[in-house]
Amino acid sequence: MMEKRPKLLCPSILNLAIDNIREEVVKLDATDMDIYHVDLMDGTFVPNFGMSVRELEMIRRVTDQGAHKLIDCHMMVMNPHNYIEKVAQAGADIIYIHPESELIPSATLELIQLQGKKTGLILNPCTTLESVKDMLPITDYVMIMAVNPGFAGREFMPYTRQKFIELNRYREEHGLAYHLLLDGGATREVISDLYHNCGVEGFVLGKQELFFQKEDYAACIDRIRAI
Repeated sequence: MMEKRPKLLCPSILNLAIDNIREEVVKLDATDMDIYHVDLMDGTFVPNFGMSVRELEMIRRVTDQGAHKLIDCHMMVMNPHNYIEKVAQAGADIIYIHPESELIPSATLELIQLQGKKTGLILNPCTTLESVKDMLPITDYVMIMAVNPGFAGREFMPYTRQKFIELNRYREEHGLAYHLLLDGGATREVISDLYHNCGVEGFVLGKQELFFQKEDYAACIDRIRAI
């Protein structure tokens, strides 16, 4: 069994009100968080809309003037290869795609690499390991959705737990180095279980443990870090 990796804590910017997003990002930047999680949606791949490239550029400017945090971009769009260059230029360090959104997803991962960015695969609750395993050697980050994509604040789907175990086991057995992360339903109980028992090191943080809490962002991040 591999040693536990340091946690990667990833606030989901979709939870911020658009009218004061810059002020809130400044507050987040002063905490011990790791990666800003930015959702881009086209209303077609998922029945909702998320952030825009303009917000991505703003976050890049804020953190470049502050703590120099990483930014990931979760592409919930059809044919994301059309937008990789623009998203990379806007400041994303890690670009996630859904394999179902592309005819040849491995080619899009290679396109991300050509932009000098880290590659990410998103697995929906029903996406199988078998369907993506050939792409894992060129994948830096694997994020598993424990809720259906496109909606915030949903509860963790218990049956997805086995998928984390399988991806962690596959990583160990094949000597791969991708990071393994959760998106959706990240309560402190879920974080504790997946981190200590399933080999998961990264967590997208939303309303359950970070936003709209009595504590400020720094206290919430510190509490999650200590789990």
